[in-house]
Amino acid sequence: MALKLFNTFSKKKETFTPLDPPHAGLYTCGPTVYNYPHIGNYRAYIFGDILKRYLTYSGYKVNHVMNLTDVDDKTIRESQKAGKTLRDFTEFYSAEFFKDLKSLDIVPADIYPKATEHVPEMISIINKLLDFGIAYKGEDGSVYFNIKKFKNYGQLSNLKNDDLKEGASGRVKKDEYEKENAQDFALWKAYDEADGDVFWDPSTWLGAGAKIGKGRPGWHIECSAMSMKYLGESFDLHTGGVDLVFPHHENEIAQSEAASGHPFVKYWLHNEWLLVDGKKMAKSAGNFYTLRNIMEKGFSPIAYRYLTLQNHYRTPLNFTWVSLEAAQNALNRLENIFLELGDNPPTGGGKVNDEYKNKFAEAMDNDLETPAGLALVWDLLKETSIKPEDKKATLLDFDKVLGLGLEKIKPVIIPAEVKELADEREAVRKSGDFKKSDELRDQIKKLGFEIKDTSSGSKLTKIK
Repeated sequence: MALKLFNTFSKKKETFTPLDPPHAGLYTCGPTVYNYPHIGNYRAYIFGDILKRYLTYSGYKVNHVMNLTDVDDKTIRESQKAGKTLRDFTEFYSAEFFKDLKSLDIVPADIYPKATEHVPEMISIINKLLDFGIAYKGEDGSVYFNIKKFKNYGQLSNLKNDDLKEGASGRVKKDEYEKENAQDFALWKAYDEADGDVFWDPSTWLGAGAKIGKGRPGWHIECSAMSMKYLGESFDLHTGGVDLVFPHHENEIAQSEAASGHPFVKYWLHNEWLLVDGKKMAKSAGNFYTLRNIMEKGFSPIAYRYLTLQNHYRTPLNFTWVSLEAAQNALNRLENIFLELGDNPPTGGGKVNDEYKNKFAEAMDNDLETPAGLALVWDLLKETSIKPEDKKATLLDFDKVLGLGLEKIKPVIIPAEVKELADEREAVRKSGDFKKSDELRDQIKKLGFEIKDTSSGSKLTKIK
């Protein structure tokens, strides 16, 4: 079975056929580094990671680009509030973002271009659009894209022509806005005193031939410039959350294709919303969480990753602390069973089970069906006809895609004091002194371990 992906542009599943096999160009819309990303952002990055991992698993050579938006309305506003330079402010949150990626076991992109380091490329595109008469200067000196001159405008986000005719009579300068406000959008924002020292002067590169004055880029042109620089004017895959379909990705398509004359992206993939207790996440609602909030409550970032994989990426995910706790418990159980299968790597090796590998590939080929992939993990563990070392080898094979960090799990070293208490408890339990047994269990728990009674004897596990 070939890999099929749901293309937001065509509104249907399509067989993945890269432009230059076996190479696959992938662009992921990265963070705006003005704060810690929230857990909804990380759902998008985990989805992009699963896609990249599975493409690599399937034999494709992936060139992955993820941008850092370090100049826009938000970064300027928040850096000024903090009393810091834009660079110092955004560098801090960029570093924190990379820490989060590592804790979530997200495979690093091949390149993380920063918007501030690609302004000349943005100016080049804007100049082309001005030459072609598709962009124009407003009275304020800003440059706008005329959406009426791009005939396919609205196709990605399913905007109707009538909506465009009614809404496209004006201009919008802010970076983010709703579909009902579809208007000519800013490619270049003329200098405003409110921007302080955040501006660029195109004449620095172009001299007297510069068509625009000092200012800064609009948000949408940033991704077009960076993606085309590193992946070409046409590339295979572009991912992001559904919140980016409009206006960001719609505008990316328009300005990129108008400038190059070529199709921009072949496959557009978007993950659905993450809700919190059934509601949209918002600071005002008191349900806005970052990865740090999760860790402060004692949960592993990988537990959050596990939770997201339990839902298909195109299904809205409702986050609750109860669901995260269930994901953590499932992950703990998986890790404990994994360790019980033997050494890592297994002594004497192990062979990946072909039947399960084929089932896993079938699930993932169906638009990255991670819930089915996780179900296969548990089916495999219950399978009595497969040797432990083969189960372990098969799990490690699956985890190349799932990214649950199984290869990093090491056996827990149990202190002598805990072992002595466990042995004592086993003796009193066999004697029928269950009150003393419970007291010893509590002592063991205070030392950071949990003891479980099984048919094959008592098992000690470290409390996480």
